[in-house]
Amino acid sequence: MRTLAAMRLLILLLLLLAWPVAAQEAVHGGPVRALAASGGALASAGFDQSMIVWDPAAGQARAVVRWHAGAVNALAALPDGGFASAGEDGRIALWPGRPGAQPARVLEGHTEPVVALALSPDGRRLGSAAWDGTGRIWDLATGAARRLEGHQGNVNGIAFRRDGGVATVGFDGTLRLWPEGESPVTLAEFGLPLNALAALPDGTLAVGGVDGALRLVGMDGAVRETRAGARPIVSLAASPDGSLVAAASLGGNVTLWEVASLRLRHSLEGPGLPVWSVAFAPNGASLWTGGADRRVRRWDVATGRPVGPLGPEAALDIPAGADAHGARVWRACAACHALTPRSGNMAGPHLVGLFGRRMGSLPGYEYSERLARGDIVWTRETVADLFTRGPDVVTPGTKMPIQRVGNEDDLRALLDFLEVATR
Repeated sequence: MRTLAAMRLLILLLLLLAWPVAAQEAVHGGPVRALAASGGALASAGFDQSMIVWDPAAGQARAVVRWHAGAVNALAALPDGGFASAGEDGRIALWPGRPGAQPARVLEGHTEPVVALALSPDGRRLGSAAWDGTGRIWDLATGAARRLEGHQGNVNGIAFRRDGGVATVGFDGTLRLWPEGESPVTLAEFGLPLNALAALPDGTLAVGGVDGALRLVGMDGAVRETRAGARPIVSLAASPDGSLVAAASLGGNVTLWEVASLRLRHSLEGPGLPVWSVAFAPNGASLWTGGADRRVRRWDVATGRPVGPLGPEAALDIPAGADAHGARVWRACAACHALTPRSGNMAGPHLVGLFGRRMGSLPGYEYSERLARGDIVWTRETVADLFTRGPDVVTPGTKMPIQRVGNEDDLRALLDFLEVATR
């Protein structure tokens, strides 16, 4: 009996070691940047450098993987039920449906962050778009890649049309087609940066840009457009039957549009924070969204009503006695930072002992090169300077998102809060 019990214990330990993080601990520690649905599974990824594979029916995670060196910006479903992930490190990882700690294969070639992935209709090729100014088309059987060059600046989106043709959009405001063995064709030019691209089953391309307009470009190049919101569109998804397009914006709104009429079907009422990613379920009945609130949310497409988020609620760990006004300002920081050392899967380092600590000095956290230099000591004055001038000015080249606190009362309250909460 003791031998049998010991064997069972050994098997249990091996099973636990096979999973990167236990399901009940699965919650993103930063904004959710990408989503992809494959069969009965859903994958989410984000600024916390992790990919979580979910069982949507159970509302729990199957696995949490932290492999990429930096934010995970893009996901795509693979034909075998697995997923492809890509991110800030420029690498593309191919994962089985039940991923372990290491990917099955790695595709390398991009020299800057990869921000978009797409699978070809025949499942044989994977497209990638990156901030090195190129796109690539990868043969999944051989790993060979065709390089797409021509955009001026970042390439932000890539998609395959029904005929297998490849389209890209970029910061230069152009929508380009890439015929095999021919020079690229500029299908449309909009004069402003384009952030998102999705292909519909009939070959129509949905394009989203910084002006908040949703544009539908037909196979013949004809353009229809509507105003989806006042803030930039950063993610698009087409329903499986091609009748709807979902548009997510930095303003926090997600809108569902009927393709045939460009009529607004639903405006989804979320937490009001930037939404970075949208994806339809394979049956088209549900829409998944992810954003700055660190949650993966599910919506009923027919009614536009929320069904419920996946995983546990992300705790803010606000201590008693902390400034209430400052706690409200702190919520924007809580998307990436925690106030306890037992913070788990967070995008940024915890802030315990912040004041008096030299930047880039917390053991065990992988800092960007700029922060690792450690030439600033965090005090009330230096933190105030960081949020007055912005991380892009005070610590250029870091991974910190650009945000400023322009209101003096808000900044004072945040500093009061941090002085208590980070002791």
